[in-house]
Amino acid sequence: MRLIQVAQRAENLDRAAEFYSVLLGTRPQAVFDPPGLLFFDLDGVRLLLERGAPASLIYLAVPDVRRLMEELEAGGVEVVAAPQVIFRHEDSKLGPAGTDEWMGFIRDSEGNTVGLVSQLPGGGPPV
Repeated sequence: MRLIQVAQRAENLDRAAEFYSVLLGTRPQAVFDPPGLLFFDLDGVRLLLERGAPASLIYLAVPDVRRLMEELEAGGVEVVAAPQVIFRHEDSKLGPAGTDEWMGFIRDSEGNTVGLVSQLPGGGPPV
């Protein structure tokens, strides 16, 4: 079994398309309006931004959450929580051993919280 699609609320599809195109670095794969559906492809998993869908909390892997969040904030994106190490991967159960898992949170154009995650080389004491 594999994850095929995640849905997120988007009341304004044009605004959401612009926001997520910048965040993801890619244009939407498909738009169906009506009924109000906007799709992005995330390495084989569809991100559906849907008018009237419930809000959800999605987490997106990014190369360096610290750098990306600085860029997003400079561009006017609201930072909900600054990036910080939330977990040290001592083994490879949840990520590459020896890495630190960094997370930060932003608010998207539709008021949803989005988690941004990076697994970066570790080096400090356990968190």
